[in-house]
Amino acid sequence: QVHLVESGGGLVQAGGSLRLSCAASGSIFSINGMGWYRQAPGKQRDLVASIISGGSTNYQDSVKGRFTISRDDASNTVYLLMNSLKPEDTALYYCYADVTVSGQRQYNARYWGQGTQVTVSS
Repeated sequence: QVHLVESGGGLVQAGGSLRLSCAASGSIFSINGMGWYRQAPGKQRDLVASIISGGSTNYQDSVKGRFTISRDDASNTVYLLMNSLKPEDTALYYCYADVTVSGQRQYNARYWGQGTQVTVSS
């Protein structure tokens, strides 16, 4: 199977920065898209940023110009650099990977990390 391990969350003051990391491991033939969602208490889980093979990126409007997503294909890792953080960025951040799973019979599936908390104080 495939596992995603996140790191980099924490508590930061408004205006500060954090970098989240998410490393995928396991029976990976290839990774097509990777990205980050976030969920604040009482709210739905929303897409923050995504990146596909070849490097094309997509961002939620509220984070454009402040967040940067990148990936290292050699290590199957996706990063989210978050600058100019605001209290409204406070949420549990989840990474995902759209994986072609290797094996006798390949198949495609989306896998999720366990979530990492980001808290921005005012």
